[in-house]
Amino acid sequence: MNFEEIDKEYVLQTYARNYVNFKQGKNATLVDDKGRDYIDFTSGIGVVSVGHGNTRVAKAICEQANDLIHLSNLYLIEPQAKLAKKISELYGRPVGTFFANSGAEANEGAIKLARKYGLKKFENKRYKIITLEHSFHGRTITTVKATGQDSFHKEDFSPYPTGFLYVKNLNEVYKNIDDETVAVMIELVQGEGGVEPFDKSEIQKLEKFLKSKEVLLIVDEVQTGVYRSGEFLATNLYEIDPDILTLAKGLGGGVPIGAVVTKHKELFEVGDHGSTFGGNFLVTRASLEVLDILENYKDSGVLDEHFIYFESKLKEFKDRFENLFLSVVGLGLMRGLRCKEHVDLSKLIQSAFNEGVLVLKAGRNTLRFLPPLTISKEEIDNGFKRLENAFKNIG
Repeated sequence: MNFEEIDKEYVLQTYARNYVNFKQGKNATLVDDKGRDYIDFTSGIGVVSVGHGNTRVAKAICEQANDLIHLSNLYLIEPQAKLAKKISELYGRPVGTFFANSGAEANEGAIKLARKYGLKKFENKRYKIITLEHSFHGRTITTVKATGQDSFHKEDFSPYPTGFLYVKNLNEVYKNIDDETVAVMIELVQGEGGVEPFDKSEIQKLEKFLKSKEVLLIVDEVQTGVYRSGEFLATNLYEIDPDILTLAKGLGGGVPIGAVVTKHKELFEVGDHGSTFGGNFLVTRASLEVLDILENYKDSGVLDEHFIYFESKLKEFKDRFENLFLSVVGLGLMRGLRCKEHVDLSKLIQSAFNEGVLVLKAGRNTLRFLPPLTISKEEIDNGFKRLENAFKNIG
């Protein structure tokens, strides 16, 4: 049996896979088992933040694996404590962090924390959480229900947990807050919903209103966090101070880690929440290395320089293919090209793959770009040259 046959026989088929067998990667370039190279504009859906085959992260993982990979959270984990401190320093707020294994788990933790707040803060417990249509917050039974897209709420998995309300836009949040509302949960850029950033002034207005009502603001930074927006957090870029935010994806550079970050450090008590693997020696040591790399990359000016360069190439590309695309959307290295109504997005993605470029789809018919933050100008040039070849005969 070849590997495709083995996969289909023994792995549960929950993904529509493209059966290419990648064997090696260096920064934003991948090589398959036939020796063909690809430019990766996806970074594992925003995960491989410091590129494939990063020698510093690999060294940190190997050194840590030679000492300790895992014990449990019943004991002090030195790199976990250092990572929590680093997150607080980079954020610029005195916050505490709970470590999990994924974005969905981080969002589950945020929801639990909000409901604990609803119990402790009010005479009559508040529990409802408002989220937005086109949002995406995870694949667990609760975070699927928190996601404001009907396509994710399949009857196959019902009944779902109650206590979530979806609104079409930020203006509708105000009129839907009642005496059972405990929190509003948003993404500052809706990734799965179409790479759609919100207006800064509107977010700041919402934050001020929620504080006046003692309703929590939860910001899902699973995709926007860890310099993806150009700052450590999109929260920093928007100049807001949410009650809770969540991280995952790029935080570990490829190892599985999630984080619940909050200024309400007193809410969770011993036994309220836990994770067997969350924040173990291996992943937190890797994450410390990732943050050190990206902090230096940001401080040197190279990160911003490459962000500007990628944006300019994307705009040139959109102008070159006005028959296909309406606009450039997103910010930082979380970007998209909004397609015209007649465009078959799946065809674009497959054509790009055939030319050796990996790209993604997002809601609202958007071609999505999430390259490694360390992508070189040469890799950017190579990727867009290949995309031109891929799309030149598509009408």
